Amino acid sequence: MSNFRNLLIWQKSMSLTTKIYNSTKKFPKEEIFALTSQIRRSSVPIPSNIAEGFGRDSSKEYLRFLNIAIGSLFELQTQIEIAKNIDYLNEDEFTTLYEDSREIERMLVSFINKIKERD
Repeated sequence: MSNFRNLLIWQKSMSLTTKIYNSTKKFPKEEIFALTSQIRRSSVPIPSNIAEGFGRDSSKEYLRFLNIAIGSLFELQTQIEIAKNIDYLNEDEFTTLYEDSREIERMLVSFINKIKERD
């Protein structure tokens, strides 16, 4: 693998981040510096840390960045559930975002385990 852009997990994370930005556009304007900002800020580090870790010299460093990505993903899952609970996301929007995030979660866990097995 010569480039992080070839990683399916990075591609799916980028897609999820794009969906998050599109979904939060319709949140109330008074949330721009609150939940809207927080949800966006938790989505961006997912593909970012996958990419940054890819460029590191060791598996140990890469694992650290992948674990940061998982932490951000869990934060995002919590925040989109809050958005659903307060009716900023409808059930269909929430389900799509949540299922996408769960797929990425499973991929990240599997990827981390494969890297650990190599070492």
